[in-house]
Amino acid sequence: MSLKVGDKAPDFNLLNTNNERVSLSSFKGKNVVVLFFPLANTGVCTKEMCTFRDELKSYENLNAQILGISVDSPFTL
Repeated sequence: MSLKVGDKAPDFNLLNTNNERVSLSSFKGKNVVVLFFPLANTGVCTKEMCTFRDELKSYENLNAQILGISVDSPFTL
């Protein structure tokens, strides 16, 4: 499935780092930045995630939530 900028993303749910199920629809009413990163604890991914962490307040001011998605197990994150 391909989406264009501005398209509504389909709902999905995944486990978070606390092993709790979280769905995209639970962020309804917020702007959501979906961030995919392929592997934790690699130089590029760590730098990318730290940048988002450091800028988190800026995203919150825009009513935006960062949703990071990885193929790693919760124990790795």
